[in-house]
Amino acid sequence: MPRSHMNKNICIVAGARPNFVKVAPLIRAIRKSEQASYQLVYAGMADDPTLEPSLFDDLQMPRPDFYLGVDSVKLNEITSRVMAEFDRFLDEHPVDVVIVVDDLASTMAAAIVTKKRGIRLAHLVAGTRSFDINMPKEINRLVIDALSDYLFTAGVKSTGIATREQSENSQTYMVGNILMDTLRYNFDRMKKPESISGLTDKQYLLFTLNRKALLADYENLVKMLQAMVTAAGDLRIIAPLRGEVRKIVEQIGVGIEIVNPMGYLEFGWLTAHAKGIITDSGNVSEEATFNGVPCITLNNYTEHQETVNVGSNVLVGEDADKLFEQVKKMVSGEWKKCALPDRWDGRTAERIVQILLK
Repeated sequence: MPRSHMNKNICIVAGARPNFVKVAPLIRAIRKSEQASYQLVYAGMADDPTLEPSLFDDLQMPRPDFYLGVDSVKLNEITSRVMAEFDRFLDEHPVDVVIVVDDLASTMAAAIVTKKRGIRLAHLVAGTRSFDINMPKEINRLVIDALSDYLFTAGVKSTGIATREQSENSQTYMVGNILMDTLRYNFDRMKKPESISGLTDKQYLLFTLNRKALLADYENLVKMLQAMVTAAGDLRIIAPLRGEVRKIVEQIGVGIEIVNPMGYLEFGWLTAHAKGIITDSGNVSEEATFNGVPCITLNNYTEHQETVNVGSNVLVGEDADKLFEQVKKMVSGEWKKCALPDRWDGRTAERIVQILLK
């Protein structure tokens, strides 16, 4: 689609793979609007190994227009390099508004550069807080929200936080959960993973693990995994894991079925058809709530409180005993009733674009 002769130029910055899942509906909504053009910028490398070849096809979205090429894992180095590269990008590409997603170091870096240049800044999924200032992401969130002109929130709790903290020039809008736009759009396209044999509906648990704090306490992690496997009984526990996490779980060796990471549509099928999910990922617990699948989150807090208040999510922290109890309930089918939170209607991206075009 030609991107000239339009009147608002929107730059969307994605910092890591999960951001693209939230960006895809935005691009569709911008293309539909006919009053705006967009440029999609990725902070990482064009050959980033975490971006599987099928990702953009699965999400039915274009690849990024520009790659900043930052490949570091050190948070402060990521921040300084993304700042330098994004500044250079803006020298050559005039934009009216920059949308940043979530709470990564690269997201914060792009936000700082945007505001230093006097460009309007929109934060997608604003107002999320852990209230733990020792978490690097918490600092990122505070900085990005403080700088943003448009604070786009997903739920009631985050809207309250963003409204309380907002500066004189900023505006908070509860637009709903953009992850649901992607889930609803792709729901009928989900694919049963052929690489996993004998998958039967509701006859397995899905396990994902990523949080560094959980991996750092090896002894407790062993206790937690043993508790989970014991409580699951004869039910399969399927775990798509990669890299360091995979090595650690293999080393513990407690009877978890480790499989290779899969594409968006295959993983979506696994989350929708599981008997239950045990995870430390906010996005996965949101998918579970959307699908009405029981979910246990290995954390003391969630960025999306509505998944607990209204949805299917239960928090157990890092407590092996609590995990055991909840997996027992999950397996026996004694789970709480859950519903769909407000504005999980698949129209979040439309609302955002309407606000930006006002």
